[in-house]
Amino acid sequence: MKKFIKIGLLVLPFISYAQTDSLKQSPLEFTAGIQTNHLWRGLIISDKPMVSAEASLSLNKEKSLKLGVWGGTSISNEADGTHYKEIDYFLKYEKNNLSIGVWDLYNSRREAYLGANDIYEYAKSRTKHIIDLRTSYQLPEKFPLKIEADVFLYGSADALYNDNGDYDKNKYSTYVELSYPFIKNSTVNLNGFVGSAFVFNGKEGNYSLYGNGENNFQVVNVGVTASKNITVFNKKLPVSMTTMWNPTSKFARIQIATTLF
Repeated sequence: MKKFIKIGLLVLPFISYAQTDSLKQSPLEFTAGIQTNHLWRGLIISDKPMVSAEASLSLNKEKSLKLGVWGGTSISNEADGTHYKEIDYFLKYEKNNLSIGVWDLYNSRREAYLGANDIYEYAKSRTKHIIDLRTSYQLPEKFPLKIEADVFLYGSADALYNDNGDYDKNKYSTYVELSYPFIKNSTVNLNGFVGSAFVFNGKEGNYSLYGNGENNFQVVNVGVTASKNITVFNKKLPVSMTTMWNPTSKFARIQIATTLF
């Protein structure tokens, strides 16, 4: 937590927003953020403070189709063997509250239990990449419920293996989440969410990687996110606090996060 605060204080004075009135609109977008840990779909990806960044290129005039890269790294050393580093590629379409995207996920920490430490390795039995299909839809303003459904399409981390240890088939681990803004357009907003996971292919004791392997369908992510804008060096900075419980794995976490620009 101390590292998180120190880095934030060092970076913020150098962040400024240039006047863009005389500049043409760029097809490129670039954002960066910092948070106390990395929580994802009910999983604890890293318990260390981390920084992340995303860059995307709009492929059409409406900016509804984008190609991009997302990356994250924990703010820690390698001494305890838990240093988290990730680089993902994505292609996504967003329009009229509908979002569909294909992500290529690569988390270097997974080398501990997979044989290939090679970012160019895509063999189904060795690759550390996971191909993730992400979809979501936001219902109209009168009832702004957001429905998200994500499926792992490919990757050795989401596979069944035969008795010889050879690749058998993909499990197609699926994550479904419902979220709702209970308080919005206020000084402090509140969003609630609940997420569950299951697999299309699986067997007893070898179910979704989101759960504990005891059952196929499991609730793995329940929580709330409070968010507000704070003023730092005359700039508005969005800050959020997420409280998350995983009822299946029986743990809970709090995360503080902000988007620097």
